[in-house]
Amino acid sequence: MIIAENGLLTLDYWRDEVSYQGITLPSGSIGCAALNISDDVIEEMKQISQPLQAVINAIMKMQLNLEHLTPTGDSILQILELLQKEKAFPLLDYLYYRKRVRQIFTAENMKNAVGYAKLAASDLADALDDPFVRGRGLLTVLLFCAQLPDTLAMFKIGLLPFVQALHESDRAAEDYAAVFGEYFLEFPEFSLSDPSWMSLINVSLQYLSTIMPGKNDLQLVKRMHYVSFVGMFRSDLFEGLSVGHAPRKCPICGRWFLTTDARHTKYCGGVAPGDPKGRTCRQLGNLQGREKRELADDHPLKVIYNRRMNTIRVYLRRGTLDEATAEKMKHLARNKLERAISDAAYANGSYADEMEQDALLTEATS
Repeated sequence: MIIAENGLLTLDYWRDEVSYQGITLPSGSIGCAALNISDDVIEEMKQISQPLQAVINAIMKMQLNLEHLTPTGDSILQILELLQKEKAFPLLDYLYYRKRVRQIFTAENMKNAVGYAKLAASDLADALDDPFVRGRGLLTVLLFCAQLPDTLAMFKIGLLPFVQALHESDRAAEDYAAVFGEYFLEFPEFSLSDPSWMSLINVSLQYLSTIMPGKNDLQLVKRMHYVSFVGMFRSDLFEGLSVGHAPRKCPICGRWFLTTDARHTKYCGGVAPGDPKGRTCRQLGNLQGREKRELADDHPLKVIYNRRMNTIRVYLRRGTLDEATAEKMKHLARNKLERAISDAAYANGSYADEMEQDALLTEATS
């Protein structure tokens, strides 16, 4: 991620895209990638980051010295190597960040950081002067990296049940909204104790005119600044969701990937684990038998069915449809889908008309 000069994590949003460090991706990509970092990797990161935690403890006790800081640069490099090995954020410029760590964690900058910490304990205003800017920057990078393992664990614990519900939904924009409303409080109070609002705490927002990477003209961009990784991951996931981008779990490799359009893409484009020919999960998925493909969520007959089920759910939630009638409509819709799959004449004939909301409602109440 990019750490701005003001010591904040910063992302730029424009339409349905997010930009960081000169890279533009569909919004939601960063939060989705964070879901794939395994618990074992997070635990390994916690062990690697112990020297960083020691620095935080020393600062709190006002006992920071050069011996505390000496191993921290190597710890951060090990974290970067681990994330790259696990392909945690595949488009992150790891070479750039390894180079920047070596530039930041020099003996001179570490001495400057110790001086800054000691002066800040007694006179913060003087410590913010220019002579300590490099030491301050070093400690900022260190503190962000120190929080990464715990923030990843917190993010996964809080969001995995929610994205699993998205995965199992009918995967339309209104269905995403319904799942969100069911998982989070519909009218939450703004408080530090409410985890559903965590992505909004200590986040600042500004609008500016700039050129996004890969574009030629100026755009009005929403720039968001975060003081924690967990806030950034949550916010990016929700920004993507608001424009119809949602995580989905690949049934072949088990990794989460981002879907960005109305098609119910079932398989990711990553290399399938253990495949001797090095084929992608999508290639293997396309080799599945015709019967399985016909029941896939993006089959035209299933799309009609999913859309109708989603409408029934929305009407039910709004209170314009009662439970009993909704259940009858769902049962009728399922029967019509099964008939359409086995009866081509019906599928090409009256199936779509009979699946209209008004037609189903009339049949269910007659």
